[in-house]
Amino acid sequence: MQTHLEPSSPHIERNHGWRVWWQLIRPHTLTAAFAPVLLGTALAAGITDISQGMFFAMLAASLLIQAATNMFNEYYDYKKGLDTKESVGIGGAIVRDGLQPSTVLSLAFLLYGIALFIGIYICANSSWWLAAIGLVSMAAGYFYTGGPLPIAYTPFGEIVAGFFMGLLIILISFYIQVGTVTVESVLVAFPSFMLVGAILLANNIRDLEGDKDFGRKTLAILIGRNGAINLLMGMFIVSYAWIAILIFIGTITPWVSLIALSLPKAIGAVKGFRTNSSPLQMMPAMKATAQTNTFFGLLLSVGLFIQYFL
Repeated sequence: MQTHLEPSSPHIERNHGWRVWWQLIRPHTLTAAFAPVLLGTALAAGITDISQGMFFAMLAASLLIQAATNMFNEYYDYKKGLDTKESVGIGGAIVRDGLQPSTVLSLAFLLYGIALFIGIYICANSSWWLAAIGLVSMAAGYFYTGGPLPIAYTPFGEIVAGFFMGLLIILISFYIQVGTVTVESVLVAFPSFMLVGAILLANNIRDLEGDKDFGRKTLAILIGRNGAINLLMGMFIVSYAWIAILIFIGTITPWVSLIALSLPKAIGAVKGFRTNSSPLQMMPAMKATAQTNTFFGLLLSVGLFIQYFL
């Protein structure tokens, strides 16, 4: 049975500078919340005048929920023994920097509370049905690593993350501007479902061996390392091909082919996983996967804005 050194132990270096708190929210993951909000708003720009207040409220709520989810992940991975000072790719605020676990958990719930108040503003200016959707989204963030059977321990992590942090954020961001959801918005949002899921798949490829030792049953473990890398490549291919098809059938204009500029990141991610095997060596490939999602979403948004305003 693995045990933990308490953060108050002299064996753990204590560092409560602002950088520790900044790293606690895992800022490199926040683009996964920003890009979908921007994309949903870009889709709405071709239909209605954009409410800046609603855009920034949605953006703030999404970023807060993402940051809180990261803190829940930090807390529960520590409690379950997954995170140590030697672990690769973690925030490390508890095991390396000595933050009290209870502080991390309390801060996560505080961010959820702030997001809830922002959600009330959004609902008051759009639809109260969004309150139920928002609460389910927050529950998904908590139960991703919390609860008796965390989603992260199952083969469904990629689907849950892709749906809530990709597809759903785009459609909510679109809905609060337009007041409805269109077929076009769903079609254009679909690649983000794939690419956000790809971020989780990349994480699970990197952590495959360690997750096995802790009894996780992630998709990467079930289909094996080579199968997971092939799936990652397939998710990239489907995402780019999907947009190409939408251009071909006239749903969107060729301006959105700007997404091709993000292709080198996707190619680099797949190559990185194929040629490296240790968690540390795979970090650049995981980073490239996250950057693919970010650049894809931003470039797609730019292409849509050009399509609507030129």
